[in-house]
Amino acid sequence: MDYEKYELGDVPLLSGEELNSAYLIYKTYGELNKSKDNVVVLPTFYTGSHQRNEGFFGKGRAIDPDRHFIISINMFGNGLSSSPSNTKAPQDGPRFPHISLWDNIACQYKLLTEHLGIDRIALVTGWSMAGCQAYQWAAQYPDFVDAILPFCASAKISPHNFVFLEGVRAALCADQNWNQGNYTSPPIDGLKAFARVYAGWAFSQTFYRDSMYKKIGYESLEDLLVDWENDHAQNWDANNLLCKLKTWQTSDISIGPLYNGNIEMALKAIKAKTILMPCTHDLYFPPEDNAIEANYIGNADFRPFDSSWGHCAANPGNDPDFTAALEQAIKELIE
Repeated sequence: MDYEKYELGDVPLLSGEELNSAYLIYKTYGELNKSKDNVVVLPTFYTGSHQRNEGFFGKGRAIDPDRHFIISINMFGNGLSSSPSNTKAPQDGPRFPHISLWDNIACQYKLLTEHLGIDRIALVTGWSMAGCQAYQWAAQYPDFVDAILPFCASAKISPHNFVFLEGVRAALCADQNWNQGNYTSPPIDGLKAFARVYAGWAFSQTFYRDSMYKKIGYESLEDLLVDWENDHAQNWDANNLLCKLKTWQTSDISIGPLYNGNIEMALKAIKAKTILMPCTHDLYFPPEDNAIEANYIGNADFRPFDSSWGHCAANPGNDPDFTAALEQAIKELIE
């Protein structure tokens, strides 16, 4: 195994439910220094894993395992940490309890403090849902986090983002084999439909108009769509996708006992030095959301990046200019 497992036991959830025999799968890179001030936390994005996060750091880069102690943590529901697909009855499949970002970060905090002996994070950063977790870290534990850099993310899901997710959910659940999540064989047609709908949101209109998909090896639109179909059908469990989708749809740093739904209060509570880096052509985390958030975060720098790649500008290898801007921003926060 190229990862480690942290057993959490039975975890009380924000919903009032309990997740039985919970665990987090994570991987560390580099070493914790004597002053314990070189910790970088990388949560995972929606279809991400600790392996996928390896595209965001490396030797000689802004996040460097030779200088930083990098902790890459798989979010609940991604098939590695506790998920519908790997949890025993009576919480298996569609019976898996609802997990909020609050629950994810509370358990990550426990991993860092109780298991790894860490009392400070230099930086939390990440793409998409990982960026949402960066916001959550800074609001939930404001005295624990020195800096955050959420990119292509937001502190609270917007109504439009919610509706987009309803669309991909409906496509998946329309499969006759879905059976309310109690499927005996994977709902392949639903997974493929999910992927086709999703592909229309992941990139921008300009990306498709200018045939930019050819830059990443696709000869045609259909090639891209079929590849997305195959990825979702072969690599993702439907209940896992919908578990994380519900976590995404309830993403809001003000939910919980600290702020009781007051998003302005939650944003104002963030003490971490903050750079917000949306993509101007992102169809579900538009820069307007981040601009509003930056008004309430005390130490925030709003840096929209213009890229026709849309949300997938941040996917390692797609847009080298975005990567360069991200590297520069990270250096400013942790050097």
